Amino acid sequence: MNRAFVDGQEFNGVDFSKKHLEIGDYEYCTFINCTFSDVDLTEISFIECEFEDCNLSMAKLYNTMFRETHFKNCKLLGLRFESCNKYFFEINFEACILNLSSFYQLDLTRMKFTDCNLHEVDFTEANLKGISFNNCDLTGSIFENTNIEKVDFRTAINYNIDLEKNQIEKAKFSIQGIKGLLEKYNIEIED
Repeated sequence: MNRAFVDGQEFNGVDFSKKHLEIGDYEYCTFINCTFSDVDLTEISFIECEFEDCNLSMAKLYNTMFRETHFKNCKLLGLRFESCNKYFFEINFEACILNLSSFYQLDLTRMKFTDCNLHEVDFTEANLKGISFNNCDLTGSIFENTNIEKVDFRTAINYNIDLEKNQIEKAKFSIQGIKGLLEKYNIEIED
């Protein structure tokens, strides 16, 4: 079976839940206001692509490749990124909603999260070393056996991290975020 090769194409307003996205390699492509909700993206490669104002909620990502891919203002609910191809896995998220997604056991050291909602996201056993959660809301997100060394949480909010269950050396927190580090001890902290 031949794979499609698509280079530098712009897709605008396409509903891929109705129109099939051909299995192949998409390089330098732009997807604007497209719907991928519940779409099977198995074996598709996105290399240096941009997604803006797209909905990829519940898409299937088995062996999907995202290399130097940027998502802006996208809805990415319930995605299991650990199913993706891990070779050159690199994504940047800006002003995205990633609620209920999972990055279980992934190396995220090349990721950027800016102005994102990350409610109940699973970061269990992931390597986040050195990344920043810039203005991100981490309500209910799971950090367990996670490498958060040198991670910058200073502008993040609503995180709850058990310091005893994660690697935390040189992680950065704001004074307002201290409450999310001590919550398990059931102590009261005054603002």
